[in-house]
Amino acid sequence: MYILPTSPQVRITLSYFVTFIAIGMCAGLLGPALPHLAEMTGSSMGQIGILFTARALGTMLGSVLSGALIDRFDGHRVLVVMLLLMAAGLFAVPFSPALMLLTAVMFLLGMAEVSVNAGANTLLLWNHGPASPPWVSALHFCFGLGNMLAPLVVVAVLYLQLSFAWAFWFVALYAVALSVPLLRRASPRPPDDTASDRPAPPPDGVRLAIFLAMFGLYVGLEITFAGWITAYGMLNGLAAGDAALMVTLFWLTLSAGRLLAIPLVRRLSPWKVLRGCLALGLFSALALHFLWLPLPLVALLFGLACSAIFPILFGLSHQLMTLNGRTTGWIFLASGTGGMTLPSLTGPLLERAGTGAFPLLLAALVGLLSLGLVALRARVRRSGH
Repeated sequence: MYILPTSPQVRITLSYFVTFIAIGMCAGLLGPALPHLAEMTGSSMGQIGILFTARALGTMLGSVLSGALIDRFDGHRVLVVMLLLMAAGLFAVPFSPALMLLTAVMFLLGMAEVSVNAGANTLLLWNHGPASPPWVSALHFCFGLGNMLAPLVVVAVLYLQLSFAWAFWFVALYAVALSVPLLRRASPRPPDDTASDRPAPPPDGVRLAIFLAMFGLYVGLEITFAGWITAYGMLNGLAAGDAALMVTLFWLTLSAGRLLAIPLVRRLSPWKVLRGCLALGLFSALALHFLWLPLPLVALLFGLACSAIFPILFGLSHQLMTLNGRTTGWIFLASGTGGMTLPSLTGPLLERAGTGAFPLLLAALVGLLSLGLVALRARVRRSGH
């Protein structure tokens, strides 16, 4: 049963929502701005790709760092420091004409961005307790919304005939403005399990390991599809513009699906929603392999299949484990590792096995996620919690 939260809870949650729009915009700026950054640094497109690696390494460090900070210090003050650090990085991007300097700035941005991400997720769970799953889905919708808004900011800046630098500066100013309401509001505290009628989940290293593997697999799956579906379309004869549209369709339904998940998790168990998402993902991958459906429809369905997995899995981890900042940091470290490793293996796989290997890879990743869900369910039943 979900209890309507009090007004202070809602105001704090809304602060996290607008914060997630900011980090979504920060994450979404790199792709549209990549040609401008390559021109600014005098780099080839092959050389400029190091920015993605630097950002991923920054997120891995930030995942561990943010967990320790949230557990030791006031959560909102940690978020504000990381937002200001992210704003400083965004301001510095246009003033980094050397590729090595820009790489260092991207490392900083990755660290600050994931620190805000992990910190806000943890604080949201502390703010709503067992009633958090719908709020987590809404929070991650805001991240997707920021991802979709970032290219529009770049387009608007170029339409107004301004320097592309203004796209970074606009998002930086937005991040700075968010620090004011966060400082005015008291930070949520970790729940006191001894004062609750709900028994604390028992410590279970195997359960945590299953969760970490599933988060790594899911983020790797999401980034693999989003990062390679355009290349897959072009290799299969689509025009460049039509192929680029596939990733837009994917993000569109991924964001819309997170809104749809809000009422779903109120009516269905998280296990049922996750099984439905994985079944739709497996069907979409097989439809791509056997050409049952056109590629645009597959992109839409796969985005819908992926939409609720991360937020519901995150909410489920809160129900089945005691989550603190450190544990949340490990979750985001596993996510960053999967997001960096699996997409990097896709290119060599396509070169050696051809484009037909891409849908089979997607199906295999969905299958591994399904096995993880089965193993997690069995572990929970065995513990009797």
